[in-house]
Amino acid sequence: EAFGIAIGMALHKNDVFVPYYRDHGAHLLRGHALEDLLLYWGGDERGSATGPKQDFPVCVPIATQITHAAGAAAALRIKGQDQLAVVTIGDGGTSKGDFFESLNVAGAWQLPMVVVVNNNQYAISVPREIQCGATTLAQKAIGAGIHGVQVDGNDVMALYQAMLEARERASEHKGATLIEAVTYRLGDHTTADDASRYRENQEVKDEVKEEVKEEQRPAPQLLSLIHI
Repeated sequence: EAFGIAIGMALHKNDVFVPYYRDHGAHLLRGHALEDLLLYWGGDERGSATGPKQDFPVCVPIATQITHAAGAAAALRIKGQDQLAVVTIGDGGTSKGDFFESLNVAGAWQLPMVVVVNNNQYAISVPREIQCGATTLAQKAIGAGIHGVQVDGNDVMALYQAMLEARERASEHKGATLIEAVTYRLGDHTTADDASRYRENQEVKDEVKEEVKEEQRPAPQLLSLIHI
């Protein structure tokens, strides 16, 4: 869960966090009670009541949270407040119109907004290479005129550092940042999913081996950034 932990560590208390549905680590660091998270996923919306009041609730619809984050960031800019609107999204959500529209307004208005993409290689059953013809998802920042960076999504410190740099850019009025955190979904998409129907088991085994190699490094690489 490096993705959620790094974001939770980098967020300031008065920032606006606009989550999607894979941010449990960040929620816990934001002060959400575990029992409330379980309450929410049990179908009770009262589970969204804890945490900072300015944060948005869990977003299950795909990519609509990006438009909400752009609106929050615009409000922060108009009020002249030194805060960030940080929003998360999966790789599949970056193929939706809401994503491009929000990135466009973030670039046009130079909003204090950070979009963090959890690229786990599969939008349910659709692999990353079929979703988008670009070499990286971070490159989608170019058309919007904002800063884009790709990081190792399994490296807490790499993503944390990218978040700090994004905050610095926003504080210097250099606008929004798109961060692509590259990882891999080892399990099924949901409890109703059977990932073996659309990917080979050997692919998963190879990915596990790669992660084991990373863990066995005597001197772990703490920072891995590719600026776009």
